[in-house]
This record gives sequence, C-alpha cells and structure tokens, in this order.
Amino acid sequence: MAAAARTVQEQSTSMSPQDVLTSARQFFSQRNPLYSAFLDKEGPNWVTFRGQGGEEIVVAATMKDGATFVTASTYLFDMQVARFLATLPAVAQ
Repeated sequence: MAAAARTVQEQSTSMSPQDVLTSARQFFSQRNPLYSAFLDKEGPNWVTFRGQGGEEIVVAATMKDGATFVTASTYLFDMQVARFLATLPAVAQ
C-alpha cells in the first residue's frame, strides 16, 4: 500500500455511524499499550485519539447511500487503523 493510501483509509459498513464510533473508542483504547490511543475529542460524527508521541487518529462516520461511510486518518497508526476498519461488518449486497 502506498504511503498516501495509508494516511487516509476508507470503508463502508452496515453499522450505524454511532456504533462505528463506539467500536473505535473500544478498539483503540484496548490495544497493546504500545499501540493504544486514548480519546482526545469527539463530535456527533467523529472522534480523535492521541497515541504514542501525541500521534493523532481521526475517525469519522456518516451515512451515504444507505450505508455508513467511514474515513480514518493517521500518519503512524496506519496498521492499527486498517485492522480497525477490517473489524467492521460489510455492507449487505
């Protein structure tokens, strides 16, 4: 995966936006201490986390075309973001 593709990652899911953000809060706070990140700020459709060295993770979730569209951005936690997105259930076809 190219560096630009790792910085911003996107996924569609059948979960509601609020359930996605709840899952993100649980996922990033329960990771191995080296890769954990803690809730920093939140809004109605987004959350930010701070991790090692102050690194930021941003997760946003909005409804789009009958599914939830999730966008996540980070510089150093790209593998953890990819793992989180992989836990989200797929959109039913």
